[in-house]
Amino acid sequence: MTAVQAGFYGAGDQWVDQMYVQYMIPTGRLGLPIVMVHGATLTGKSFETTPDGRMGWYEYFARKGFPSYVVDQVERGRSGFDQAPFNDVRSGVSAPSNQPLLRRIESDTVWVRFRFGPRAGEKYPDSQFPVEAMGELAKQAVPDMSQSLPADDPNYVALSTLAKQLKRAILLGHSQGARYPFETALLDPTGIAGLVAIEPPGCKADQYSPEQIAKLSQIPILIIFGDHIADRQSVGAQWSDAFTDCQSFVSRVNGAKGHAEMMHMPDLGIYGNSHMLMQDRNNLQIADLIIRWVRANASS
Repeated sequence: MTAVQAGFYGAGDQWVDQMYVQYMIPTGRLGLPIVMVHGATLTGKSFETTPDGRMGWYEYFARKGFPSYVVDQVERGRSGFDQAPFNDVRSGVSAPSNQPLLRRIESDTVWVRFRFGPRAGEKYPDSQFPVEAMGELAKQAVPDMSQSLPADDPNYVALSTLAKQLKRAILLGHSQGARYPFETALLDPTGIAGLVAIEPPGCKADQYSPEQIAKLSQIPILIIFGDHIADRQSVGAQWSDAFTDCQSFVSRVNGAKGHAEMMHMPDLGIYGNSHMLMQDRNNLQIADLIIRWVRANASS
């Protein structure tokens, strides 16, 4: 790395594409490690505590006997990012168009996109999200460069390395990070005991090859969606389309003699859940459903 790229003392080696992982290992372990991957413009904070200060999944899974791991995606949060492209532009070495795109979602869009209510400031009557703490969720948003990562996403390598170190682990992803467990398993299934996708933006049902589906069919898969997914979105993909795509994915995996399951909360008599199920008022009820599924489908 050049002195200009480093932006500090001088030229030399720097490490990039690392992943920050924090963990909580309970005494008297009862279950498999659970690795949690956050979604777009967010960090591992999503799983630590809720915006209104309640216990998050990170602590709850550990209290239930599951070693609990929370990551910050590569180029996000405490994982840091490669400053070289920005310093190259600042110094005139590179054109501004070569800078990675930095994304950060704004609160009015979040309100509707995350299905807290039909329009900004108006919540659903049965909403489970603590909208009075919306400001605290907004503070959790950080710049996101995931759209500029290469096709061979370094997150897959990092998660695969972690799974191998843990020997047998559940990979759980949310939103933009919900497909990371699938892609990691396709890279190398070693050490992966189960895959959990919380509200993915789709499951690539028509994109995975028969060989990829066969590979995924060797690992138990759980996909979870909250409520109000039929409501139309003015920006971004429709949640109803993502849900339908994941239903097709489940059918393909099960057709290949795999074990994939879809949990749609209203089908279970649970209503009002938002896109942020790990932060909703009934977040521990959702966590218990995941724990029950892990115990039934992924042996330690």
